[in-house]
Amino acid sequence: MAVPKRKMSRASTRMRRSQWKAEAATLVKSVDASGKVTYSLPHRAKVVEDSAGTPLFMEYKGRKVADV
Repeated sequence: MAVPKRKMSRASTRMRRSQWKAEAATLVKSVDASGKVTYSLPHRAKVVEDSAGTPLFMEYKGRKVADV
């Protein structure tokens, strides 16, 4: 395991940590046959709802993967 040779100062530590920045999630736009536009995260399961808006199950690549 690596062990630092000298103590890192508080200022140096905080300066290094301040360089980290979160990235915005990339959304994928998809249009249904009815013309409804939805945005989703790529490679994530999406929730399938009935006409009333009640969640039924989760789907990924056209296959049911989990119940809600």
